[in-house]
Amino acid sequence: MQKNILHIHGFNSSPQSLKAMLSRQYFEEHYPEINFVCPQLANSPNEAIAQLTQIIDAASNEDWYLIGSSLGGYFAHYLANKYLLRAVLINLTIKPYTLLETYIGEQKNTYTNTTYQVTAQHMIELKMIEQTAPTFDDEQKNNYLIMVQTGDEVLDYQEAVDKFQHCRLIVEQGGDHSFIGFDQKLPIMAEFFQLS
Repeated sequence: MQKNILHIHGFNSSPQSLKAMLSRQYFEEHYPEINFVCPQLANSPNEAIAQLTQIIDAASNEDWYLIGSSLGGYFAHYLANKYLLRAVLINLTIKPYTLLETYIGEQKNTYTNTTYQVTAQHMIELKMIEQTAPTFDDEQKNNYLIMVQTGDEVLDYQEAVDKFQHCRLIVEQGGDHSFIGFDQKLPIMAEFFQLS
């Protein structure tokens, strides 16, 4: 059966981000039989989720694995619950509808040079897809690998640790929101996905 990795980038990011490119390079080199997918997400949360579900639904009889970073981790949590998939969530945002309120207004994506509007409606859309984390006796807890660094300057890493306390956690001292040394974690992610 065809195996696919869906890499979901964060807010104001793109498939050209360092983590996305390192992931693509690693999996193409070490697992060339795996299809690596990393779309440029729409700016509206509803449209982004529609994009992602359409990608999975188009090959619903195949195996899917999720990698999500920051806001992409929030989206990946939603998709992992919806489709019962394994997901690696990196420096993920727990309450983006609160965090991104300060970004309401005009934004520019430096990767794509696209100017767009973040709206109050986007915060409502984010709140609508919020998921609860697996409990101790929930087998779903084995579907998540959470990777955070304590030096994350954008998010409070402890929120992710608290929410996903019953899941597999990698908590590294220092680092930052980009997750320093991300490439060194790719073999651990491949092992978590049980690709071999």
